[in-house]
Amino acid sequence: MEKLGPVIIAYIFGLILGNSNLLPQMGSFLNEFILINPKASQEEIEGLFFNGQITENNLLAFKIYGLKDALLSVSVLLAIPLMLFSSNIQQWKSLAGKTLASLFIGLFSVISMICLGYFLFRQSEIPDFWKIAGLLVGVYTGGTPNLASLKMMLDVDPGTYILTHTYDLVIGVFYLSFLVTVGKNLFGKFLPQFPKNPSQIGEIPDRNKSTFKSGNKAKHILLGIGYALLIVVLGAGLGLSVPESMLMVVTILTITTLAILASTVNAINKIPLTFETGMYFILIFSVVVASMADIRALTEFNPELLGYISLAVFGSLSLHLLLSRIFKIDADTTMITSVSFICSPPFVPVIAGALGNKNIIISGITIGIVGYAIGNYLGFFMANFLKMF
Repeated sequence: MEKLGPVIIAYIFGLILGNSNLLPQMGSFLNEFILINPKASQEEIEGLFFNGQITENNLLAFKIYGLKDALLSVSVLLAIPLMLFSSNIQQWKSLAGKTLASLFIGLFSVISMICLGYFLFRQSEIPDFWKIAGLLVGVYTGGTPNLASLKMMLDVDPGTYILTHTYDLVIGVFYLSFLVTVGKNLFGKFLPQFPKNPSQIGEIPDRNKSTFKSGNKAKHILLGIGYALLIVVLGAGLGLSVPESMLMVVTILTITTLAILASTVNAINKIPLTFETGMYFILIFSVVVASMADIRALTEFNPELLGYISLAVFGSLSLHLLLSRIFKIDADTTMITSVSFICSPPFVPVIAGALGNKNIIISGITIGIVGYAIGNYLGFFMANFLKMF
């Protein structure tokens, strides 16, 4: 178990929890309703219950779903500043060139595989297959917000959207599991190592070792969480002041910026155990997000769509690996770039924690924010471009 690492153990536990009968299930009707109406209120769901469309068990499952959704947001938003507090900004300057190169390589890899997959699988029984290509470009350069936006922009059939989103969630779990187990060692064999200064990058600072003797662990942890909570409140407050389409981008960007500025304050930068505390929140995030992937939905088997999404995810990862070897991009930067596109910025700390390299967090989040910004444009353009063939 120790070889698996805490993140993959959290994912396994989450998958078992979410796909067993330990928790009440929402059922196919409510699942589809939530996917089509992601902003449905509790009053609307209770209305379905009073109309006899769902059971009391389904209603309880929805309340648990709401709790999971809240835990996802809170855990990752707190993890970002906690994992950045002890960062060394001076070292980011040397990463700029490689990060930019990896960004363009990642974009090229994702779009190339989605175009290739379109021509391989377009004879599928699914109508308007070009719309699926647009959805995949949006979600794998940006994230779920782009996927939802493109559903409306391209007028995607609800059933097609539900199946695409479900396969995306399930394959995403296997993609992350691969990276934190086999992937990090495999990439390390083919690509240069991340340029490390042992006293500053990736290593747990010596100051944390003395913390265990001081008896002040709780004090340090609560202090770090307090600063992180203040930043999250400020970031969320600013995010609520902009249009909803920009909420996530503004919130994450604000939290990241404030956390970077906080890391320049010596009193915050030197707080012990902030990175480790952030990792605990990432483990919570990992359990919850894995528990939301319904593997049983794969019984509605569509081999063409499953093959297409698998090619988009793992094909782009393979092409990214090949191009990174040609252009001498290091393993950690390659992995964090791929995760930023395939899974979006909230997953960046997951891989950074698994790699033990907090200095790639800012690079990953920056790439992910760029993806959010261009995802809708690229998805809409590529869908209509492929429609012509």
